[in-house]
This record gives sequence, C-alpha cells and structure tokens, in this order.
Amino acid sequence: MYAHINGTRIFFDIDGKEWVPAEDNDFVLRQKPVCFVLHGGPGSDHTSYLPALDPLTRFMQLVYVDYRGNGRSGFSDEQTWTIAQNVEDIEALRRYLGFEKIVIFGQSYGGIVAQSYGIRYTENLAALILVTTAASHSAFDRAREELKRRGNGAQIAIAEKYLWDGRFPDNETYLDYYRLFADLYTGSPESARLFAGYAAREILSYRALNRAFGGDLKTFDFLPDLSRIICPALLIGGRHDWITPVSCTLEIAERLADCKTVIMEESSHSVFSDQYDETLAEIIAFVRERLASSPEPVVRPS
Repeated sequence: MYAHINGTRIFFDIDGKEWVPAEDNDFVLRQKPVCFVLHGGPGSDHTSYLPALDPLTRFMQLVYVDYRGNGRSGFSDEQTWTIAQNVEDIEALRRYLGFEKIVIFGQSYGGIVAQSYGIRYTENLAALILVTTAASHSAFDRAREELKRRGNGAQIAIAEKYLWDGRFPDNETYLDYYRLFADLYTGSPESARLFAGYAAREILSYRALNRAFGGDLKTFDFLPDLSRIICPALLIGGRHDWITPVSCTLEIAERLADCKTVIMEESSHSVFSDQYDETLAEIIAFVRERLASSPEPVVRPS
C-alpha cells in the first residue's frame, strides 16, 4: 500500500486487526494499540522483520514502513533523505491513516528516527520500543573502536573504505558488506546465516546509506532532549553489539522518564537472530503491562 505524502510515495503494510472481540465477551470489541515498525539501515527495508514480529499482531496492529529512498517507497530528491524528514513522513502517515496516539518500534537507525519522532511529537506517542540503537553520533566513534578491537582485517578495511563516510559504490558492495559483517552483527554461526539471508532478500539502497553516514549520522545528538519523551518506553540492548555498543543503550536509559531497560546478554546487534524468544517475550510483556492484555499463549512462527 502507498500513501502520497510530503511530495513522495511512502510504502506501508498493515498486519493485524485494530478492533477485535474481547477475550471474555464476543459481543464487546476492544481496540489494540497501533504500532509503526521502523526498520534499520538506512538503506534496507521492513522485510527483515518478517516473520519475526508476526506474534505481536495478537497484541498490536503493526504498520510496517519503508522510508523515502528505501525499499518500496519513492526515491525523491536525495536532499530530503534525512532523519527530520523521516519523522515528518511518519507523522504525515499517522494523520493519513487516521490514527491518534501510536506506538513506535524502532531498531538501529529505526530507533534513531523513533527517538527524533518522540522528541518532536511527544503528544502523539503511546509508547516507544527501542532496540539496539543510539541517541548520538558519538556511537559511531565507539563502533569504530569496537571494530578495531574485534574485527578482522577485511572488515576494518571495508568499513574504512565505504561505511564510515558513506561511500558505497553500488548495492552489490553494500550486500557484500552485510555478508562480511554477519558474524559481528550476530553472535553465532546460525544467527549469522539468518542475518545474511534476510539481507539478501531486502531491497537495498546504498544511496540511502551513503546519504545518512555522510550526513545526519555524523552530527545527530538527542541526548539533551530525551527527557522530553514522557511515554512508557522499552529499551533493549545487546551486550556484544558492536555498531551501537551497549553503552549507547545505557545512556538512553538514564535520560528517559519512564523506561524499562533490558540487556540481552548473549546478543550482538541483531537480537532477533541471537535471542529471538527472549526479545519477543520482553516486548510482549511490556505491551501487555503498559498498553494491552491478552491471556493467549504465544507461538513462534515456523
């Protein structure tokens, strides 16, 4: 599905019903929270969460979004591919779909956009779910040091040549980067295999990644403003995350007014690959405690 907003075409997909019969009375309807799912990258798309987030549809209606210049959305003027414009597109999509308060789930770059939205449109947020993300450009100085400590020669070389300043020449090189770094983004050979497989099926946009790493990601800093976010927040970090190190998670936690923080001890950046059941259980518990409730058991998708 597409929304023509803010001068471009934004792709979105809705999974799950918003209104469902109450568990104890079929003649009464209850409204589930609506959650916008913001993907990482930038330069990837929403499909990395399929089918991982499917069980959440029992508790929330999910709205998957591809940013402008990413995935199936329009490739408008590259000068508009910014964190601030992503925020305005999310807000315009919220109004377009007629939602009031929304939950926002954001991982990695998606978490950066989610924090920026929370600062700009606090009144429209019911809750934030932030996963392996950062609130300041200083994260990438830490990531660079982590890579020097933990990476091999090939990984360090490709990051210096292409990543840190946003200089990927094409999508093939971008995909090669993900394949080469799979063992750093994850914590086991099986997780690395899954990570590389999901990356290969995405619609990649090296131009979007270059625009971010060569621009916004060098200067953004939300730390002074995070206290303005007053909605409930769940913050999940990975103990062995290299690209948004766990110190980034902890400094966000110190500044959010109403925050539950969970560190996945056996995970790197891709917590859904490394500790899927534990990560999903934390999200469901947060939603049930702070936003909704359901006695139904959760079954992992096959």
